[in-house]
Amino acid sequence: MSKPLILPRVYQPKLSFKQTEIAIKQVKDYFENTLAKNLHLIRVSAPILLKSGSGINDNLNGVERMVTFEALDISHSSVEVVQSLAKWKRVALGRYGFIPGEGLYTDMNAIRRDEVLDNLHSMYVDQWDWEKVISYEERNVKTLQSEVQKIYKSLKSTEDYLCKLYPQLDAILPEEIKFVTTQELEDRYPNQTPKQREDEITKEFGAVFIMNIGGALLSGVKHDGRSPDYDDWNLNGDIVLWNPLLERSFEISSMGIRVDDIALVNQLKISGNEDRKQLEYHQSILNKELPYTIGGGIGQSRLCMFLLKKAHIGEVQVSVWNDEIISECKKANIPLL
Repeated sequence: MSKPLILPRVYQPKLSFKQTEIAIKQVKDYFENTLAKNLHLIRVSAPILLKSGSGINDNLNGVERMVTFEALDISHSSVEVVQSLAKWKRVALGRYGFIPGEGLYTDMNAIRRDEVLDNLHSMYVDQWDWEKVISYEERNVKTLQSEVQKIYKSLKSTEDYLCKLYPQLDAILPEEIKFVTTQELEDRYPNQTPKQREDEITKEFGAVFIMNIGGALLSGVKHDGRSPDYDDWNLNGDIVLWNPLLERSFEISSMGIRVDDIALVNQLKISGNEDRKQLEYHQSILNKELPYTIGGGIGQSRLCMFLLKKAHIGEVQVSVWNDEIISECKKANIPLL
């Protein structure tokens, strides 16, 4: 079931086990503080469990099975392990009284049981989830790109900081990030798959923000799937970096301006999920009870893997892998934690 691993021809980790563990902490501490400063965020506590049926848990692409169980002392409802906190954060901003220009971030730890395992994908997902209140007038591409540039500035600063600590780690990120829409990618590479388009554009520019993900392109095909009820498909995107070790594009963050009532109705209709409109979370958007926000997730293990020049995400996080992956990594000199 797992995808074929990408195995570098000759791989020698640049950091030992102990150095890696120390560097992971240094990356996380520095980036977290820099991100909070650049985006004006404060850290909050977040759930790992949610009650089923509220509509707050992230449906991702709508097909992934959530980890659900019956709790001894919780009646009339099952409990779900979060898949991400995209919706919970927006509720929290309203409940805690945040105003435009203010935001929050948190450590998000999730279990995605249907993740297909490979170099970049684990059943255990750890992210910095962040969310920020904006005004209705700020629901535009200019706002989206401005926040992307602040995040990229934080990424670049973290890389520079780490390379000073470990000279064997080369800085490779370009000074600026390139913006491109999924339709522009299709127009530019009409005979290639969405993944091949991402590889081509990211290899050329080094760091790219790919915008407008979720809806169908002019060809009638989606670039990629997105849940219809958190990002506005016209105001979202992914930060993607070129990974020379794996010779492929490397997604580090998914983010976007969140749906208002109009976008929610439209996207639920397009995706065939109009039944969700009756859920508590969706009703609060339709009744304009939640603040307008922008937010996203930034992969913690992904960032550590990229900056520490690791070939597999299992080198920077402890997870469960199948026998095939364990064997292949051993043969390729990839030391899993």
